[in-house]
Amino acid sequence: MCEVLNVSTSGYYAWEKRLDQEETERQRWRRLLDERIRFHFHDNLGTYGSPRIYRKLIEVDHIQVSLKTVTNRMREMGLYATPPTRYIQTTDSDHQQLVYKNELNRKFKPEEPNRVWATDITYIHTGEGFLYLNPVLDLFSRQVISYSIDDRMDAELPLKALKEALEIRQPAEGWIHHSDRGSVYCSKKYIKALEDAKATISMSRKATPYDNACVESFFASLKKEYLYKFVFKTKAEAIGAIKFYIQFYNRKRIHSTLEYATPIEYEKAYKEAQRLNATEEKLPSA
Repeated sequence: MCEVLNVSTSGYYAWEKRLDQEETERQRWRRLLDERIRFHFHDNLGTYGSPRIYRKLIEVDHIQVSLKTVTNRMREMGLYATPPTRYIQTTDSDHQQLVYKNELNRKFKPEEPNRVWATDITYIHTGEGFLYLNPVLDLFSRQVISYSIDDRMDAELPLKALKEALEIRQPAEGWIHHSDRGSVYCSKKYIKALEDAKATISMSRKATPYDNACVESFFASLKKEYLYKFVFKTKAEAIGAIKFYIQFYNRKRIHSTLEYATPIEYEKAYKEAQRLNATEEKLPSA
């Protein structure tokens, strides 16, 4: 072989040894990559597809890898984010109460926190019957500001969540509150609470869930990424799971629409930028 290649025996074996070492290094890198992919997948409750895993590998682990490679490795390991579910209407929009026009008009990206809040109701099945969840989201960061859970879907359910949100934050006059046309959101008590808070009331068009797409997206994430993995025997089990996921969603789950930050991180970055801008404005000019 060495005579055919016109190389020395020692040179050939040195080349063969380097080749073996290179293969070993590639295999070691692949094992590390697979380990970190599995870690980020399971650490985030199996909710992340390849784009989010890729961001974690780059930003957290500082592993130089392509999105295509991550996608292929996840496919090889059978790691798939849970598929989406279809929309199911839960609120009653067939009533005689006053409804309001769609002031939001699918403008889902306000420029600052506390300008647009959105809300809706979804149900969760348990062995003891249904539970109803009403969150209030700030559309700037998609953060769940507050929420209420009950086994009855009446006007008190959203009212409790709204009052809690208003205790946590104090939006400026003219802020937008968006919901669907459900009777609970059109109740006199609820409308009065919004008027007292100086809100601009906005409601989706009838049977148009995409007018409230951000909250529908949150519900889809909650259910497909976490709740549908369990069969809840009791309401207490379901309540515990909901509370756990909301903490995960606000504090740990990164969002592509938020430049791959979590809701809390995104708001924190905004406030820090505002603080720095205010400091610069106070500095004397040269």
